[in-house]
Amino acid sequence: MLTVIDENTRKCLMIRVDYQLKSDDVIDVLSTLFLTQGIPEYIRSDNGSEFTAHVLQDWLKGLGVNTAYIEPGSPWENGFNERFNGSLRDECLNLEYFHTLEEARVIIGEWVNEYNHIRPHSSLGYRPPAPFVMLGQMGYELTHYGAI
Repeated sequence: MLTVIDENTRKCLMIRVDYQLKSDDVIDVLSTLFLTQGIPEYIRSDNGSEFTAHVLQDWLKGLGVNTAYIEPGSPWENGFNERFNGSLRDECLNLEYFHTLEEARVIIGEWVNEYNHIRPHSSLGYRPPAPFVMLGQMGYELTHYGAI
């Protein structure tokens, strides 16, 4: 899974679920997000080969997007995404047994909808991210994504 969250709002922007993810998949996900959400100032990620591939680096550089890689073995440097992934595991993945890839996509998609629109977040005053952003209570402007 490629999970992408907005570090400012905690909103899950997208989860790509597949058997294997490569740099082309990361570019596909990010290009969709750049078109719908705007181009961020930077993206934080781990040092996986799908994030360090030259084709992705060149593409991001051409768009003026900076990268902020976390040090190997230092998950605390990507704390928002690590917290999100822990919630995803505890609240969805540990409760399900997926029979097909499509079933996993549907169930994870339903969880993301609940996470963004219903589930309260203590860091947002016990409101979900999507309504919080829509109400403009943060003077919000997209500046960066966290991906892992």
